[in-house]
Amino acid sequence: MKIIMLAGKGNSTKYIYNGVSENYEIDKVLLTDTPSKKILVKRRAKKLGYLKVFDQLLFQFFILKFLKIITSKKLVERLDELKLKNTPIPINKIIAVGKVNSSQTIESIKNLNPDVILVNGTAIILSKVLESTEAIFINSHVGITPQYRGVHGGYWALRNNDQENFGVTVHVVDKGIDTGSIIYQETTQVKKEDNFLTYPLYQYALAIPLLKKSLRDIENENFRTFKKDKDKSKLYYHPGVSKYITGVILKGIK
Repeated sequence: MKIIMLAGKGNSTKYIYNGVSENYEIDKVLLTDTPSKKILVKRRAKKLGYLKVFDQLLFQFFILKFLKIITSKKLVERLDELKLKNTPIPINKIIAVGKVNSSQTIESIKNLNPDVILVNGTAIILSKVLESTEAIFINSHVGITPQYRGVHGGYWALRNNDQENFGVTVHVVDKGIDTGSIIYQETTQVKKEDNFLTYPLYQYALAIPLLKKSLRDIENENFRTFKKDKDKSKLYYHPGVSKYITGVILKGIK
């Protein structure tokens, strides 16, 4: 079984690579570029409106920077506690492909001819990439789907007083945003001192064994998926600074 990754450049890709590669060889990591922030802002503003997007940008520029300062030690503690490894991916494993939907991505996938493609932290993958291979695309999503699609699913579950849905989903990638058939889901709890930056670490720690389990199922020809059609589906975005502050004050969700 030949496994590759199609992934973004964030630390979460290192966590997934290092965790999965303890048991399964990952042949190559197709590393994608981060989409242009200017393009992302324009695209999101068309969907949500400029005021809401401006509120989100304020959160990213001020709140996130503040959280990074006060959470630096806690992040190190959580990485150790959850056994997440952020050691660099070996250079000989990496193929830089530019944008996730580039011709270079498609060419690299065809040349490698994998059986499984583990997806992590990329932009939306278009049909032309998904249909360029017979490989199974598997994504680990930091949220319980379909209730918490999009980004920061753990934070939004806590923010909605829905602690029972703080978790992770491993699913097949399709043309939608986190709408693919579910392979595995698992939930957990966080500690009171955790915050927006440490919440996802719990989810990555849950995702790694589920990804290994999924690979084992494929090996053993026992691969199964399911849908939760009766559950409400919602797509979430980054919180705005006003939403975040009210969450801290009224609900203690940091």
